[in-house]
Amino acid sequence: MKSVLIVDDHPVIRGALKIVLKQEGYKRIYEAASGNEVLPMIREHRPELVVLDLNIPSLDGLDVLARIKAGEVPCRIVVFTSQEPEFFQDRCMRAGASAFVAKTNDLQHLHKAVHAVMSGYTYFTRLPSSSVSLSALQRSEKQMIANLSDRELSIFQHLARGVSNKAIAEIMHLSHKTVSTYKTRLTEKLNVDSPVHLRDLARRNHLI
Repeated sequence: MKSVLIVDDHPVIRGALKIVLKQEGYKRIYEAASGNEVLPMIREHRPELVVLDLNIPSLDGLDVLARIKAGEVPCRIVVFTSQEPEFFQDRCMRAGASAFVAKTNDLQHLHKAVHAVMSGYTYFTRLPSSSVSLSALQRSEKQMIANLSDRELSIFQHLARGVSNKAIAEIMHLSHKTVSTYKTRLTEKLNVDSPVHLRDLARRNHLI
């Protein structure tokens, strides 16, 4: 019997996904609302497919992907997220995801992704290959962001949303000192000198 785990912290979205997945023939549908639930549920229920959001509490989706890959857990993963494909799709691909679908797309894209993945294929968005139309500033910013590690990118987004160092430490299970170190590193790597400039950079690149 086909089984799937939906990982998203919004009940309405999980409800919509259940409808899509039932149409794809899934009878056993499990749900998780936070990242730290995923590995235990995968080990308990052995789903063939995981539909994963990236912006989830406790452990974010990139951390979840890394742990699934490290644990060599036998399941296919479709990332279904509002995060910007330009900055996250390749990261997800490298981390072992078989598909990336933006939540801004019609749900038909999710149907296609699930069908492709369970047929042994991958499903990823074709990203713009040319930056000719981008200004020099935009090209520079996008390159700086692309060079961030997964953890740096996650902390960058939290800081840009105005989350405090202490709260980020709790969310990401890090020490306050570690978050402060990352914050200093980010201001250097992204060439910003204030939280306002950090937030503006994130907004210009659709990261918040």
